[in-house]
Amino acid sequence: MQIVLILSLVAAALGSGLVAGIFFAFSTFIMTAFSRIPAEQGIAAMNSINVTIVRSPFMALFVPTAILCLVITVLAVINWRGGASALMLAGAALYVVASFLSTIIFNVPMNDALEKVSGNGPEAVALWSTYLEDWTWWNHVRTVASLLASVAFVRALMIV
Repeated sequence: MQIVLILSLVAAALGSGLVAGIFFAFSTFIMTAFSRIPAEQGIAAMNSINVTIVRSPFMALFVPTAILCLVITVLAVINWRGGASALMLAGAALYVVASFLSTIIFNVPMNDALEKVSGNGPEAVALWSTYLEDWTWWNHVRTVASLLASVAFVRALMIV
């Protein structure tokens, strides 16, 4: 059982850390770059990313990491290890709630709304402006949560 726990924590630390890195790129330069181009081009680029990402290896990282977090939650509870289990639960909660579920609840609906507009008319420009601000804010949340989850898993590994 110990080897399953260790492998799960290593995989979750790597998965949440890689996801944090991807989100970090969007928060720190991709969305900023998109804000500097005309709305029509930014919308087209983001819509292309949104179609591409669901068919990319990112999904083979993002979803399984969430599932692994649920496994870690069970392992933490059924074999309570004090501080290590608390860190495991914190990491799992951060990733599942603030990274995975916030994506589904906030970012995906914004992506769906963006998919319905094109061009550079007033409606598209207004939506794009709001999208850039709101989507990026929630992406910051996902970035920090994924990074903190990775740190919690690494810390749990150090004391398990």
